[in-house]
Amino acid sequence: MNVQVKKNTQKIMKISVLTFAVMNITTVLSTRGLAPEAEYGLTSIFYYLFAAVCFLIPVSLVAAELATGWPQKGGVFNWISAAFGKRVGFISIYLQWLATTICFPTMLIFIAVSIAFIDTNHAKEIAANKEFILTVVLGIYWFSTYTTSKGIKSAARISAAAGIIGTILPLTILFISGICYIYSKGSVEFPVSTNELLPDFHQFHNLVLASSVFLFYSGMEINAVHVQNMDNPSKNYPIAIAIASSMTVLFLVIGTLIISAVVPHDKINLVESLFITYDTIFKHFHIEWMSQVITAAIAIGVFGQITVIVAGPSTGLYQVGQEGYLPTILQGSNRNGVQMPILYVQGVIVTILSMMLVILPSVQSAFQILGQLASILYLIMYLLLFSSAIYLRYKSPDVNRPYKIPFGNIGIWIVGSLGFISSFIALSLSFIPPSQINTGSSFSYIAILVALTIIFLLIPILIYQNRKPSWLSN
Repeated sequence: MNVQVKKNTQKIMKISVLTFAVMNITTVLSTRGLAPEAEYGLTSIFYYLFAAVCFLIPVSLVAAELATGWPQKGGVFNWISAAFGKRVGFISIYLQWLATTICFPTMLIFIAVSIAFIDTNHAKEIAANKEFILTVVLGIYWFSTYTTSKGIKSAARISAAAGIIGTILPLTILFISGICYIYSKGSVEFPVSTNELLPDFHQFHNLVLASSVFLFYSGMEINAVHVQNMDNPSKNYPIAIAIASSMTVLFLVIGTLIISAVVPHDKINLVESLFITYDTIFKHFHIEWMSQVITAAIAIGVFGQITVIVAGPSTGLYQVGQEGYLPTILQGSNRNGVQMPILYVQGVIVTILSMMLVILPSVQSAFQILGQLASILYLIMYLLLFSSAIYLRYKSPDVNRPYKIPFGNIGIWIVGSLGFISSFIALSLSFIPPSQINTGSSFSYIAILVALTIIFLLIPILIYQNRKPSWLSN
């Protein structure tokens, strides 16, 4: 009897340069990051360009080399483990997950404020009400977790539709209406001078908000795993990254400058300024009702983003945990394959951090300190990522890398060092209280950041040190 064996010849779909560029733009681009940089007016251009050249591009190139050399599931865990061992790899994937988790309250605060601005007559009073913000933050987060528990596919569908409604459409309207407003008014609210293009490097307190731009650019390493699905990645990947980086910077710069041009500098608020900008523009053109439509759309957009991100980063931690790095109680999933035990832990962290709304002086200060904490943890992971890329060129020179940073070891040293040094500078600035907003006592601000950083770093170290053979799934 002849037995015919059929080979699995499933064709892998190739990703075009334009498609890959769009994937990276949608991963990074968000309306949430515009208001903090609007504090700087024309100087924001420098910060966006500096972070793009010294961080965004190095992350993209380094992640592509590591993803094609070590393409197994696990992402940063596998890449950093290959260089420095499983302990450091576990800390890295944990930091990536935790930094994203800490971002949830800031994203949710943004939704709560957008909901407040639907009522344009009482928006500022509602947005300043910490009890209202806390209720919305926790309600939406746990509802998103419930939605995610039904399966990742449903969450992805919600996110795709919400991305168009809540990010692309509002940004397009902001650009068009903002330019028309500025042309109609004939003036802007920020100083227009070449002296404003460079920051005052002597005032470190003024640079703190600028360091948050690094967090706006984070996440490019997530899509790097798809590089091997591109034709001729050595040629096409840099082109795709150049397009994505240029368009992302352009969108962020235009959006930020429009806010700076419309809202007076002394009235800029980290959370509310985007909505105030829309409100001011639409009142000028006598279409006030559009403010309510846009703010509702933005709320929907961020909700969609949260719905898919709730499960996204925890998936990597879940996969690593099943290799014996997490207690068995955290390795479970529901009938839809969603890692609910990890999501419950994630939810508890979000709930506790959201309580800072009640402790800190204002919603704006809570938004700031949570954003800086996320930046600190994410940047520590990036320091390990850049170090790994350089070290693996010497430790594993023979590993095939379909995409490799050009110019040999000199190239990896230039790109890796550029990313490492800029990340270290941003990390250092993240501990300094910003001069632009009231965060209460400077000592308390620094103490909270230092204490939380130490506590969160100790957790993966203790988990790894106390892991047991019984944790390894069968």
